[in-house]
Amino acid sequence: MSEQDVGMLGLGVMGRNLALNLADKGFSVSGYDAWPDPVDAFVAAAANDAGLGGRSAKGWKALPELVASLRRPRRIIMLVKAGEVVDKTIASLVPLLEPGDLLIDGGNEFFLNTERRARELAAHELRFFGMGVSGGEEGARHGPSLMPGGDRAGYDELAPMLTKIAAQADGPCVTYVGPGGSGHYVKMVHNGIEYGDMQLIAEAYDILKHVGGLSNAELADTFDEWNRGELQSYLIEITADIFRKADPEQAGAALLDQVSDAASMKGTGKWAVQQAAEVGAPVPTIASAVDARVLSSQRELRTRMQLLPGPKPTTRRDPQLVGDVRAALYTAKTSAYAQGMALLRAASDANDWQLNLSELARIWTGGCIIRAQFLGRIKQAFIREPALPNLLLDESFQRELAERQASFRRVLALGTELGIPLPAHASALAYYDTLRRPRLPQNLTQAQRDYFGAHTYERLDRSGTFHSEWAPKSSARPPGS
Repeated sequence: MSEQDVGMLGLGVMGRNLALNLADKGFSVSGYDAWPDPVDAFVAAAANDAGLGGRSAKGWKALPELVASLRRPRRIIMLVKAGEVVDKTIASLVPLLEPGDLLIDGGNEFFLNTERRARELAAHELRFFGMGVSGGEEGARHGPSLMPGGDRAGYDELAPMLTKIAAQADGPCVTYVGPGGSGHYVKMVHNGIEYGDMQLIAEAYDILKHVGGLSNAELADTFDEWNRGELQSYLIEITADIFRKADPEQAGAALLDQVSDAASMKGTGKWAVQQAAEVGAPVPTIASAVDARVLSSQRELRTRMQLLPGPKPTTRRDPQLVGDVRAALYTAKTSAYAQGMALLRAASDANDWQLNLSELARIWTGGCIIRAQFLGRIKQAFIREPALPNLLLDESFQRELAERQASFRRVLALGTELGIPLPAHASALAYYDTLRRPRLPQNLTQAQRDYFGAHTYERLDRSGTFHSEWAPKSSARPPGS
């Protein structure tokens, strides 16, 4: 009998937890996976939960059985590997579905793939949503931040379900993002900001440990203190926990000190940098974070590069350092979020998505990885001025950046002096300094382009496009010139 409210296709950790979340909130769920073990694990998890079982959660090992179990119009959430696996999964589903059925891709997918699939499925009269899901396995189980994009009428149909399973902070952490692939685009930018935030925290740790000489216990206490102030966020909170974790393999050792320093990534940060270039919205702090992960993975090359001359970090127990790093981290974090919001505005304008930036900041206040206290203030900034071209222009953030700027510059100078790389902090400050400059050196860049390629240039003193012969009249040059 077709009675289940929603299907969950893909029962890995995220899919299983989101399915159990749905069941917890009163929705009957049918789960399916291409492999039998995840199905068994889902059924067992539902059976072990006193509030679930029976009609609330059922597992299926054949796709036709999953589809047949759902009431019409069917609603199916996919949480499978992005790319080719999604296409193959959709190809298997289409013959089993009927006009009006709704398919939701909850994975980290490239937004143009989402738009292509929406067009292809529309030809079969099937509705398709691309929905960003943030919060990791814990968020999926107890309340993620959800970023759905697609047809508005389809969202209105899904809203009673999505608002219940989303995290609750200043309301449900879900909103209608916009049409097409906008939901996955917003999740991509969320992840890009996450890359930048994590790199900034890593750099703060680096200078506090190797210049400030703080032990892991002292770092944990410092981050705990920061988490009670303006830096309060999920990432700061978990970082304090990481500093305290003992190595189960070595008595008296910290687990963090044994973790490889080669960081990996899955692609969303790279996509964010690429798309920023496409719409002309620079995100240098996100780009620096991507570069830092790539460089970290080149461990053999870095081993050889130790031959290069340069200063060595020396410990300086300066009581001012912790406060300076705190101020620098907050200022750089603000710059990184400003870059991400500017990218969203540019993409919204380019694609006519009409993104509501205050709403996006609101749904990121809970459930997601970048949730932080100051997202509430970002929300208020865009409520005060919906057309705000850049977050750094908001008066409240201007004041805070002015108060912390000297500390920020001292930290960067110290890192440069002692050979501590701070690429994300440096790019955050360069973004700030570039935007506040009334005159940039790209006049020289334009002159160079016109010199070697006749690309023309514009003048400040009169309108029009110009080309000049920049070379000396005589082509004869002295030897060695």
